[in-house]
Amino acid sequence: MKKTKPRGRVARILACIVLIFIVSSMSVQTSSAAAQKGFSGVELRIGGGDAPQNGLSTSLQILIMMTLLSFIPAILVSMTSFARLIIVMHFLRQALGTQTMPPNQVLLGLSLFLTFFIMQPVGERINREAFQPMMDGKMTEMQALDKACIPLREFMLRYTREKDLSLFMRIAKEPKPRNMQDLPMRIVIPSFIISELKTAFNIGFALFIPFLVIDMVTASVLLGIGMMQLPPMMISAPFKILLFVMVDGWNLVIGSLVRSFY
Repeated sequence: MKKTKPRGRVARILACIVLIFIVSSMSVQTSSAAAQKGFSGVELRIGGGDAPQNGLSTSLQILIMMTLLSFIPAILVSMTSFARLIIVMHFLRQALGTQTMPPNQVLLGLSLFLTFFIMQPVGERINREAFQPMMDGKMTEMQALDKACIPLREFMLRYTREKDLSLFMRIAKEPKPRNMQDLPMRIVIPSFIISELKTAFNIGFALFIPFLVIDMVTASVLLGIGMMQLPPMMISAPFKILLFVMVDGWNLVIGSLVRSFY
């Protein structure tokens, strides 16, 4: 133990010397840079001197973009086909009786890529009518935002029930618009969400029926032969998976879901 203490002290002394050298070199570099710029202290600069006069400055554009990035999950769930897809996937897994198979990561990834596939025409139109003109300087940021809302509003109104729209119109006490395009987004978005929930639950109910029949038949057979100690779900699960594979269930379910948006 006595021999290891000097080595530990030497290591500490060397580490302190290296740290002092690094700090001193950094201070020399910062002081030389400050001397070249002709100031001392801390410089805080927001935006640039050559900021555009007809639009937002670069710093504000970055701030707006970072704010919009934080809203991407809410936009993805509330204004696209993602909600219907993921709910139907969950119903399908419950109907099959496989509690964690496929895993949540697989279902989320499949729903995301199907959402990108379905929303591609809307994204191309937003890019053509709003994003590219804004990047070319032909319109301001607010004008581009208004233009980008038009394709999304048309997509959502295509799958929104009038009953749901009238519900939120009565709650908000909004006057009846001249046409559907005059509806505000605060009315369209919640109406679209509850319409998608109803549609997804209808599809999930239709998916449950054939698997429920298999569960009932299995339970009746086990009861008839007196095998009460075996749970029916354990016996019916292989038959449900076999039926789903034989009819090529994933092709049928995914094809029907995607075609419901076309």
